[in-house]
Amino acid sequence: MKRFVILSSLGLVALAGQSACAAPDRTLAEARTGVVAHAAETDTRDGPAEKPPAGVLNLVKYTAPLGAMAAYVTPDPGDGRRHPAIIWITGGDSASIGDVWRPRPADNDQSARAFRAAGIVTMYPSLRGGNDNPGHREGFYGEVNDILAAADYLAQLPWVDPKRIYLGGHSTGGTLTLLVAEYAPRFRAVFSFGPVADARQYGGDFLPEGLKDPTELRLRSPAYWLSSIGTPVFVLEGTVSPSNADVVDQLRRLSSNPLAHFQLIPGASHFSVLAPGTALIARKILADTEAAPNIAFSDAELAALIRGQ
Repeated sequence: MKRFVILSSLGLVALAGQSACAAPDRTLAEARTGVVAHAAETDTRDGPAEKPPAGVLNLVKYTAPLGAMAAYVTPDPGDGRRHPAIIWITGGDSASIGDVWRPRPADNDQSARAFRAAGIVTMYPSLRGGNDNPGHREGFYGEVNDILAAADYLAQLPWVDPKRIYLGGHSTGGTLTLLVAEYAPRFRAVFSFGPVADARQYGGDFLPEGLKDPTELRLRSPAYWLSSIGTPVFVLEGTVSPSNADVVDQLRRLSSNPLAHFQLIPGASHFSVLAPGTALIARKILADTEAAPNIAFSDAELAALIRGQ
């Protein structure tokens, strides 16, 4: 079972040199050059990914830096057209994939089914150390490269528009998506639900055991690399406990990057934000057909999301 950590009981980590967080002298990609990251020392693989129902999702393998990784991808609709696509990174144990096809309650739907329902090609990649994949979990480090490899796989599918590939994720998946956006401008737009600012805010969960090196912790922490973002990024969270709303406010204060947007959804929690939030994003993606990305969220439409359920 996936584990989820909400920060309301942990509090915010005080970030050293906060003014430097928003504008370091190097990009995240530059700072990671030559750094060999720690990984989990024990084998935490949890077996092959479950086979999804035929016609709903296909179980595939994509080529990542450490080898072949499992993923779910929506099948070819057979209409001869190229469709927008999104990679979705689930929360909790983001390295593994599991059942995202059975119906979920509206107040905690982590399946991102709204994208599939809208006809958006959806990919759920497992990452290093998850399922029966090679490697070991690195906790917000090498997993970034796996997600970029998943995007390369998607771009080669004949039913995907390679110019309209998006990235989204929730909780730990939201932290990972934010780091991916800071590392490379690979996606047309990125949607991060309820991330953390600093990897230490998970209280040691989801990081290699005993990791204390300040450089490695910084490279796993989105707050220090907001100026590296080179594509539209939307950080979203509900305001009702459990919620990481304080973290979103912290990131907003640290950022001076006009491509990074931090918005709260009144009346929603860390979990109930997902069903209406992903449905709204799906509509935005379908309407995002110009040469340049034209996605934006008004405060009014975000405030109406929960009222409209």
